Amino acid sequence: MDIDLARIEQAAATIDPVFLNTPQYVDDRLSEALRRTVTVKLETANPIRSFKGRGADFLLRHLEPRGKVVCASAGNFGQAMAYCGRSHGIPVEVFVAASINPDKRARMEALGATVTVAGPDGASARAAAEDYASRNPGVRCLQDGREVRVAEGAGTIGRELAAIDDLEAVVVPVGDGALINGIGTWFKAKRPNVRVIGVNAKGAASMRESLRAGRAVSVPEVDTFADGISIQTPFDVAVRRAREVVDEILLVDDEQIGAAMTLAARTLGVLLEPAAAAGLAAIAAGDVAQRRVATVLTGANPRPEQVRALAAELAR
Repeated sequence: MDIDLARIEQAAATIDPVFLNTPQYVDDRLSEALRRTVTVKLETANPIRSFKGRGADFLLRHLEPRGKVVCASAGNFGQAMAYCGRSHGIPVEVFVAASINPDKRARMEALGATVTVAGPDGASARAAAEDYASRNPGVRCLQDGREVRVAEGAGTIGRELAAIDDLEAVVVPVGDGALINGIGTWFKAKRPNVRVIGVNAKGAASMRESLRAGRAVSVPEVDTFADGISIQTPFDVAVRRAREVVDEILLVDDEQIGAAMTLAARTLGVLLEPAAAAGLAAIAAGDVAQRRVATVLTGANPRPEQVRALAAELAR
């Protein structure tokens, strides 16, 4: 395993404090609705409304030599790279799919990143970022899910959650795998009796299929409104890490995710994007057997039409 516990400790001591020690608490109404004790970790309470700032800051803080970087993103990692690039004086260009959430694109640009639309989907954006770096000496392509310091930065969430004494399972949305791999590494070393459960969108189950195959595999297509976890092919290294620290991957469909978004809004007063509600959706579906669980609410950057749909649902 290349994810290092000492570097997770280093990340906890050096990452911009604005991203660290986010609220984690039990909400009685939510726990009653889910019929178990659920601790929520609110990773939306920071300037980019996403957990991605932890890994991006740890990555760019230690980048040598410094120079322009490129990445591919559905939006939240791009925002994190833009925010942290601005903080560390590193130019950032983000390659995105044509279907990018317009609010996420506007935020990346407002934070100083160059945003380049590259093809119809995330796979096209990833390939374009790699190609650009290969053709431009001195430019580095840094990809979420692949870079070990991104996973180690995310591992600080596991370090914080591990303070919950009676925790039985942690339930984590899974896209490229950086979040669950960082969290899982910490728990397997420090709290091995806590089950590490990932959640894929049913329409983008690439990590589950990869773990079943024992290697990175592609799903034929992705079909989910949870763009933050809409990954067609995970990186090989992300799958290798996950095989060591993830106990299982559950699936939830878009209807279940939408219901979880509504539940979070009604009980927590938090407007989640779909990917962030995947863990809640799996718990609500009854697929998690443990009675004392935690889940990470990973982001609050929904698309404009998702905000309108949720507002209409709450008004009913």
